Amino acid sequence: MADYYDLLGVSRDADADSLKRAYRKMARQYHPDINKEAGAEDKFKEIGRAYEVLNDPQTRARYDQFGEAGVGGAAGGPDMGDMGGFSDLFETFFQGFGGPGASGGRQRRRGPQQGDDLRYDLTIDFEQAVFGQEQEIKIPHLETCDTCGGSGAKPGSSPTTCGTCGGAGQVRRATRTPFGSFTQVAECPNCEGTGQVIADPCGACGGQGVHQVRKKLRINIPAGVDTGTRLRVSGEGNAGPRGGPSGDLYVFLTVKSHPRLRRDGLNLLSEVKVSYLQAILGDTIEVETVEGKQELDIPAGTQPGTVLTLANQGIPKLGNPVARGDQRITVTVELPKRISDPERELLERLAGHHSARGKQHHHHNSGLFARLFGQK
Repeated sequence: MADYYDLLGVSRDADADSLKRAYRKMARQYHPDINKEAGAEDKFKEIGRAYEVLNDPQTRARYDQFGEAGVGGAAGGPDMGDMGGFSDLFETFFQGFGGPGASGGRQRRRGPQQGDDLRYDLTIDFEQAVFGQEQEIKIPHLETCDTCGGSGAKPGSSPTTCGTCGGAGQVRRATRTPFGSFTQVAECPNCEGTGQVIADPCGACGGQGVHQVRKKLRINIPAGVDTGTRLRVSGEGNAGPRGGPSGDLYVFLTVKSHPRLRRDGLNLLSEVKVSYLQAILGDTIEVETVEGKQELDIPAGTQPGTVLTLANQGIPKLGNPVARGDQRITVTVELPKRISDPERELLERLAGHHSARGKQHHHHNSGLFARLFGQK
């Protein structure tokens, strides 16, 4: 679907009145009972969806932050109760037949409500995931208006009971259509289902009771997290309508890969190359770990593919950092492509020595070292 602001032909900072005017104009233009062109009905539905999202401060904030994915769960069509001559016709088809304003459909709750939870995606380094760290982030979210305390009314005043619905938040309407007469229970167009109206709105928040701000937060990333780990930050979601409590913030982590270390559960996997002499005679070498360089003993006679272990050098267990995995190091033996004449002489003598001890003597040119170093 196209951008909701583009669909309505408004800027991203458009106020509620501008949105309503733009919606009325576009809805009249593309209503299928008026516009018989192909695609007009689909366009009409898209316009209604765009207005429904942008007309509500909380869903608008989610849309601004996450796009359509952030409001994918919203349902129903727009409130058309104040569209004059078009309202009865629109409500017949979109509310009278099980739409959002129909009896038994979704009703807007009155009084304070808890705000929406928010999602924040954070990418961290491999070392941060292993050891944990405190991280600063900035999030856009809705906060309760300090001026009116979330009521939406100008200081010194307060919301009053809606005279249209008597505080019920719903109205009943009888409508005649070509299909017969229908009695509809719809959201009150005067109070938008809240049961209250604000005669003198707060100048700071425009009567919404909330306003959007960017806030800095410091979150604690525990040791042992991995890609897909979700951290909950209580009370840092959007503020609730009419002074309701805030939702929570959920931080979803993605861990960058390490160029030489791979994670396997709580263990770390790596590789190290040694020369054939180190493999035969044994040696002590330095290897890379998440703690820095550490010594690793290569036992004499180490075979290619041998896995050596550095205990407790892996990933801490999430929630119990005392428990920790190991680092498992696979040994690769490098054979030289060229050797010097003195080295060749020594190797041939060694090959001859081993051949002489066997049941059958083979000329060194057909022995192990000749095959390894390309001699025929």
